[in-house]
This record gives sequence, structure tokens and C-alpha cells, in this order.
Amino acid sequence: MAGNAASEKSVIHYKPTAFSAQFMGHRLTKIYTRTGDSGETGLGDGSRTRKDSPRVVALGEIDELNSAIGVLLAEPIPEKIRVVLENIQHDLFDLGGDVSIPGRATMTDGQVQRLETLLDEFNSALPPLKEFILPGGTRAAGLAHLSRTVCRRAERSIVALSSSEKVADPARIYLNRLSDLLFVLGRVLNREGGQGDVLWRQGKNR
Repeated sequence: MAGNAASEKSVIHYKPTAFSAQFMGHRLTKIYTRTGDSGETGLGDGSRTRKDSPRVVALGEIDELNSAIGVLLAEPIPEKIRVVLENIQHDLFDLGGDVSIPGRATMTDGQVQRLETLLDEFNSALPPLKEFILPGGTRAAGLAHLSRTVCRRAERSIVALSSSEKVADPARIYLNRLSDLLFVLGRVLNREGGQGDVLWRQGKNR
């Protein structure tokens, strides 16, 4: 972490208040506010920042990741995977809430552990990888890989943010584990669709 004052602030364990819940409900009734027309936006604590600031960039990447998973959920996928992905979408909203309020930290080691348990469970049913694989196969598998790459980008944005401001470890680690899980789910979804891994053939077009 950088040694500036912002990075040395202790992490705040934020608990929503009745006021904040009422404020959120009021905000959601108005879609456009014109308050962002100058290139700034409001954070969850009421402060203002530029829309290209590292914090807002990280928020956008997390939002894009959640949307990519939403597209994957529109596919006919096994119910067990559907439940896993829907739970992940809720986690990503938790994560976005943390990023939107400087110092807030509600993501837990338990959420990371849940992903690791799922990783071990899904991966144990797959044959060992002996070659690199390409993103593709069934549409669902391809969307899982697309979500994985967006997840990696979201992780990089959190790392960039943490170079100047305090970010709790579980937030960054969660995205790291999630990208691994999405890779494994891509392999699982190919098998569920009657296909195997799409293997990389080195020098295929030389």
C-alpha cells in the first residue's frame, strides 16, 4: 500500500442506518438527476469524485462483471450452477457497496471460503488439464470465460485502487477466487453441453 494518509486510514465496518436505507429508497425513485453532467459522481458516503477516478473505475468493472454473469444466467444452465451464480451476484453487490463508500469493509473471509469450497467441488469432477484451453465450446461456456476475463479486469482495478487507498483483503481475494471458479465453470458447462475442452494447438496456423 502507498504510505499516504488515505491508505493509512483504518477500515470502517459499515452498518446501514435507517437514514441510509431511506436515502437509498429515495434515490432509486429518480433515475436521472443531472448531478453527474459535469463529469463527477456521488459516492455512497455523499462525497463527490471524478467519474474516471480509480474508485469509480473499480465500481464500473464490478458492475460490468455482474452484468456479464447476468447474461450467462440467461442461458439454460444446470440449476446448481444457476444458484451459485445468483449468490455471486449478491456478493458482487456487497462488494460494490464496499467500494462505493471509502473505508467500508463488509466482505468476509467466509465469502472467499465459500468460493474455494465450490472450486474444489466442481474441479474434482473434471479430468486434469494437460494442455491450455481456449475460451469457447458451448455458448454458456463461452460466456463463463467472458465473465472470467471481466472478473480479472475488476480485480486489477481493485489492485490499482489499493495503491492509493485502503482496500480490505477479502474484496481483492474474492475476485481472484471468482475468476478461477468461472474458469472451472466454463469447463463444467462444456461437459454439461456434451462437449469437451477446446484445446489450444500451438502453431496451428504457422
